[in-house]
Amino acid sequence: MDNLTHSLVGALLGQMGLKRKTGLAMPTLIIAANIPDVDAVAVLLGGQQHLAIRRGLTHGPIAMLVLPLLLWAIMLAYDKWRPSERRLPVHRGWLLALAFIGTISHPLFDWFNSYGIRFLEPFSREWFYGDTLFIIDLWLWIALIAGVLMSRRHERSAKDNWTRPAWVSFAAVCAYIFANGAITGIAEGDATLQLEARRAGTASRLPPLVVANPVPVFFWQREVLWRDEENFGSGQYAVGRGVMLSPDVVPQNAMTHGKAALPMGADEKAFRFWSRMPVVQTQDGTPVLTDQRFLNPYVRTSFQVPIAR
Repeated sequence: MDNLTHSLVGALLGQMGLKRKTGLAMPTLIIAANIPDVDAVAVLLGGQQHLAIRRGLTHGPIAMLVLPLLLWAIMLAYDKWRPSERRLPVHRGWLLALAFIGTISHPLFDWFNSYGIRFLEPFSREWFYGDTLFIIDLWLWIALIAGVLMSRRHERSAKDNWTRPAWVSFAAVCAYIFANGAITGIAEGDATLQLEARRAGTASRLPPLVVANPVPVFFWQREVLWRDEENFGSGQYAVGRGVMLSPDVVPQNAMTHGKAALPMGADEKAFRFWSRMPVVQTQDGTPVLTDQRFLNPYVRTSFQVPIAR
């Protein structure tokens, strides 16, 4: 997810009562909720090489142990450097626990979208996909911001139940995520059934890969993407209307599948490792390696590699 979402998740956890457990609780939670994105420095490599690095090692099990410990040490050093009577005393045990809680929230929320995450890096390079939320979710922002602001308002008013709005927001966010997961599951299941009916009597042996890609704002809709060993295509899903697959089908071949014997520079290798649904398209006469998930003109240029012949 975007870093505003991660920051709001950390802030909401604090407003649920964790901020009163120790001094420096709120900054620790917010920083911890973002700290796995230290791998963003990979963009300095240029091109698309960062795709093979992002959401990997710093989101895996070793990082989930090391990063909270590093943050804990930094926050303890800061407390020693800049002590303050205006904040609660630092409780070492709680501060460490909050560093772990905030850090672990990051890969969990990253998993919810279709970009992908390698939970087990460096022990496994397998990508995992939640296909549940769009990477920047307006409704998630609204729920998180409302919970944080209302809780802070109650806190400033010295109300005893100042954590209640945060807990209500937390419950709403959990319900929203669960509902979106169910929508994705229904969309992918219905699309798979339709595709299997289409393929009845053919020589196809492998089941089709179907992805119900979340879309911005309209959380009740999905962009349905599919491919098998022969063809690939797309469609739409909306709650109450079901799946509507497009009759347009693109035949699979080495080029369209992105597996042609084309030059394999650093960018191409990184992109193919990251890509879940690779395709090669021609743009202005030049073959471009891209991904079905990101064919939208607004984002496509960030996820493509021109292929030199």
